[in-house]
Amino acid sequence: MPLHVPPAPAPAVRSVLTALGSPTAVREAPTPSLRNAQGPATPDLPLPVHVLDRISPAGASATRLAGWRFLIRCGGSAVAAAETRLTPDGWAFSHFFEGPYVTATEHALRQAESMTQSYQPRLLSVPELYMLTLWLHGDCTADGAEGHPAATDLLVPLAPAPPGIA
Repeated sequence: MPLHVPPAPAPAVRSVLTALGSPTAVREAPTPSLRNAQGPATPDLPLPVHVLDRISPAGASATRLAGWRFLIRCGGSAVAAAETRLTPDGWAFSHFFEGPYVTATEHALRQAESMTQSYQPRLLSVPELYMLTLWLHGDCTADGAEGHPAATDLLVPLAPAPPGIA
């Protein structure tokens, strides 16, 4: 498999597992597919979520780690996602969600797995464009919590992408 998923921080994983084990957190989540899921729900494919705060005219960019996102699987398919964020006390569960980004992420990851080159998958939010991308970083040994897009990296817009971006 050409994708080298970076390990999520253990406290981030624990916070998602705790939320999944909480009937209140699941019942109150705005995710009917997670509430109605039959069988155990498990976190899978932790991806660091980076934010690209600014795009300069020279093309230079700086990113910051905003959290970790996990696909939530039940019965073999992704039914929702969970996101964690860094707080002054460490990593904490933020929220569950569902929608087009869950299926778009899963679809883009499947496509990336069929590529011949190895990549480290990440998510990159570009607020200036109202866009989320699957960031395929070419350095598989890099720390998933750091870095910026390199010229050789691939950015795959996740549906629904802004008008004019395929």
